[in-house]
Amino acid sequence: MTRLLRIDASARTSRSLTRALADNFTQIWRRRRPQDEIGLRDVGSNPPPIITEDWIAAAFAKGRSPDQEQLLALSDELIAEVASADIIVMATPMYNYGMPAALKAWFDQVVRVDKTFTFDLARGDAPLDPVFAGKTLTLLTSWGEFGFAPGELNEGRDSLTPHVRTASRYLGVEAFHHVGVEYQEFGDERFEASREAAFAALDPLVDTLVSALELRSDPRRSAA
Repeated sequence: MTRLLRIDASARTSRSLTRALADNFTQIWRRRRPQDEIGLRDVGSNPPPIITEDWIAAAFAKGRSPDQEQLLALSDELIAEVASADIIVMATPMYNYGMPAALKAWFDQVVRVDKTFTFDLARGDAPLDPVFAGKTLTLLTSWGEFGFAPGELNEGRDSLTPHVRTASRYLGVEAFHHVGVEYQEFGDERFEASREAAFAALDPLVDTLVSALELRSDPRRSAA
């Protein structure tokens, strides 16, 4: 059985494009693989607390006090969800060209020394090494503007996608997929076309992910 972890980061609980994309993705997945487990972590509705000086001290402590263990309890819970997931479905809008604060707080709680990465200066200039491996992340986004690709109008202004891609290495992510909706604030025919294309991309994306799972689980096919 494969386990999916869905993460919703939109502050909107209604009229959210990214929640709608995630709903559609999970519905398609359940039709294809009803035996799989899909967990949900809604950081948009229930944001994790931002990390503090006491939190950092607890994370780096070798022998923790009961208070420090309690301070890290949510972090441990979030990390366990990631550890048990094969596929992470992250649905998030772009806020002010970057991550919603709730999603950044989630990453800060999860990417933690000796839990999701190790640190060893003996490795030279690349001392960080992920603990987890082999995971897939599907990023579902919505942008109020458009044209964030190289050579386009807003090139270089998308701080959301590259941030997620970079930080996801420390979730054990090795395969990254992205589906997004542009033009949301314009609400014109370009937005309608972008939304339609994004929803249409979900079926073939699920096909790709399911095929990769089946290939990995059948050594005869992977050796062919």
